[in-house]
Amino acid sequence: MTGLSDILETTEFERVATGFVFTEGPLWHPAGFFHFVDIRSSALYRMTLGQAPELVRKTQGGNGTTFDMQGRLINCEGDGRRVTRTEHDGTVTTLLDRFDGKRLNRPNDVICRSDGSLFFTDPSLRVPLAEREIADAAVYRIAPNGVVNAVANFEYPNGLALSPDERTLYVANTRWSQYIHAVELDTSGVAMRRRIFADMSSDATNGVPDGMKVDAAGRVFCTGTGGTWVFAPDGTRIGIIETPEVAANIAFGGPDLRTLLFTASTSVYTLRVKTPGLPHPWYKLAGRPAAS
Repeated sequence: MTGLSDILETTEFERVATGFVFTEGPLWHPAGFFHFVDIRSSALYRMTLGQAPELVRKTQGGNGTTFDMQGRLINCEGDGRRVTRTEHDGTVTTLLDRFDGKRLNRPNDVICRSDGSLFFTDPSLRVPLAEREIADAAVYRIAPNGVVNAVANFEYPNGLALSPDERTLYVANTRWSQYIHAVELDTSGVAMRRRIFADMSSDATNGVPDGMKVDAAGRVFCTGTGGTWVFAPDGTRIGIIETPEVAANIAFGGPDLRTLLFTASTSVYTLRVKTPGLPHPWYKLAGRPAAS
């Protein structure tokens, strides 16, 4: 049976940056650096490992990040209640802030499918009732042509990830019931049915189901209580990677995509793993090797 020793190449964490309030939104750029955010400071950073992080820009509560298929940075900005796109010249465009004419709640995490569609979570719990224009918390899809539809409603949708074949959308549910949902998608990315993929409930309080990534073997990594939980493709729990601080999100990076970066409270840490993470679909278009 597979255990964490089959997954981790190293077990000693390296703290590569510290001094923040609440780090989140890690993302590898094939040019050789990571993006991440400090939510509480509304700051977006870029960091080459071994060097000090550089401030890219201030955000409106920036959280989850991804790239679109043109390599432009997409960012969920919770305080601004919007999803933004940073153009190649640095200009920031509001990609979406309303659905059916109503203001979004608090966009949290976002991912990109190889057809160019974007999926993002929009939990409602942290928006005062009097300020909510959309009653339900949901996952939304922005199609390549810009059409937006609600994929499904959830209690508190947070982190997102796609399976290697992009036919399963994983959604972490953070509050009340703690679990990962698996939403089956058709070939065009439309939801067909869903099920519980994994139970992440715990009596402890050091962390909740949050950021997720998938490796090339289809294993699901999700930050949660006590560390980052690792699941086999069938939902069997393999183990929990215990981090020095409570981790909110993770990202695979490095030229071989085998450096696992943890955004953990005040700091950022790395570990080396044996299996690369799934590459962002834009990486191949960028002319960079996906993994080795």
